[in-house]
Amino acid sequence: MNTLIEGAGIFLWPLTFCSILVVYLIAERAIALRVSRVMPESVVKYVQAGQMDKVTSEMADSLAGRVVLRWKEGLRGEALKSFARGELVRLQRGFFLIDSIVAAAPLLGLLGTVTGLATLFPEHGLPDSQTLTRGVGLALSTTMIGLCIAIPALMGVNWLGRRVELLSAQVDLLVETLEQKRA
Repeated sequence: MNTLIEGAGIFLWPLTFCSILVVYLIAERAIALRVSRVMPESVVKYVQAGQMDKVTSEMADSLAGRVVLRWKEGLRGEALKSFARGELVRLQRGFFLIDSIVAAAPLLGLLGTVTGLATLFPEHGLPDSQTLTRGVGLALSTTMIGLCIAIPALMGVNWLGRRVELLSAQVDLLVETLEQKRA
């Protein structure tokens, strides 16, 4: 492990930053996208029972609560659907950063590979064994670390995207239920 880290050279810093940031973003979004936080059971039950008056401003910390409160304020039809879509977009906060890390981490690894291989060709003659070892180590270490960051990050952002799709379907159903209960 130490050889891997030492072999990454200067590229270890941006790769470490990418790995810490992607872990934070995935964990934060996983917590934020819990069903109980976006579509609390109490709000859904009130809407299904036609008791929207029981949805109070204290429930506005959830997406479902904000949609119902806007409906209670008189927002209807396409305006309510647009509001709900806007709220769903907010759920995807940080996804573009994860996508950027998925793309950038292997590229940083590739840059390390190219840099490592470039050190193998000195101006005069063949490289000594220490230069050869250092260059190949940099090339292999950065590539491996970049891929070890990108692959789990890709899996994480795909999982989060699927969660948003499922929540989106539930929000659409909530909006349709509210629309059917027009006063």
